[in-house]
Amino acid sequence: MIAALAEAVGRELGHRTAILPATHVTAVCGCVDGPLAELGAGGSTTSTSVRTAFVDVLGPSPSEVLRDLAAQSPNIADPAPAVLVPAFLASGYHVYQDVPREVDESAHPAVTVTSAMGPDPALARIMSVRLRAAGWRPGDAVVFAAAGSSDPRARTDVRRAAAMLTAQLATPVRTAYVATGAPRVPEVVAKLRSEGKQRVFIASYLLAHGLFHERLHQAGATGVADPIGVHPAAVRLLADRYRTALRERFGLPALPPLGTADLRS
Repeated sequence: MIAALAEAVGRELGHRTAILPATHVTAVCGCVDGPLAELGAGGSTTSTSVRTAFVDVLGPSPSEVLRDLAAQSPNIADPAPAVLVPAFLASGYHVYQDVPREVDESAHPAVTVTSAMGPDPALARIMSVRLRAAGWRPGDAVVFAAAGSSDPRARTDVRRAAAMLTAQLATPVRTAYVATGAPRVPEVVAKLRSEGKQRVFIASYLLAHGLFHERLHQAGATGVADPIGVHPAAVRLLADRYRTALRERFGLPALPPLGTADLRS
């Protein structure tokens, strides 16, 4: 899935960066179940290449990718700027500790780190589409299922994301966690059942299918929505994080807000 997301972001940037200066882009994408993948896209105004790396478990690391991008620059002493886009759905230890450490270790002199992928209203819109595709109807109960984190800042982001989904659906959602934190998803599903809810659906605040998403199917819900995945709006969100950072660096006009197009996938 990460490879597919990397390819999609590369295509998006390749299509729409003609007015931007030549540069490198490095986008960090959160893998399912904890690992982190990094999309390193380096290119000119006409093409964008994408590479994948990992912060947590596998390699290469972000620092290795950034060093390699610097080494590939025409002027190694003054490499092209790099933009690092953390595609995490919440900002916790990886975003606040691992990413800055990797940037420091790279010794790359011109790295911009953007805000993380989530929370964002675009993700709430995707989750709404996924829920309806799973059979959810107004009046059905919704459990907002996130992987979980021991970092209170990440849990705050999860609550913000749940509030965005509540606004999108015009119905309250209950927050629960798959792996770290309480309450856990099966507990919240059971609680809603005990309150008389006949139909309970799980909204998956996960990036991809995997072990965590499989656990959601064992939680006793009526239906489980697909994870966010390689949705066109998610791809644009990552690409626009990069474009916004680059525009700010070079003093170009801000991009308009993301719209609601391409929300059928």
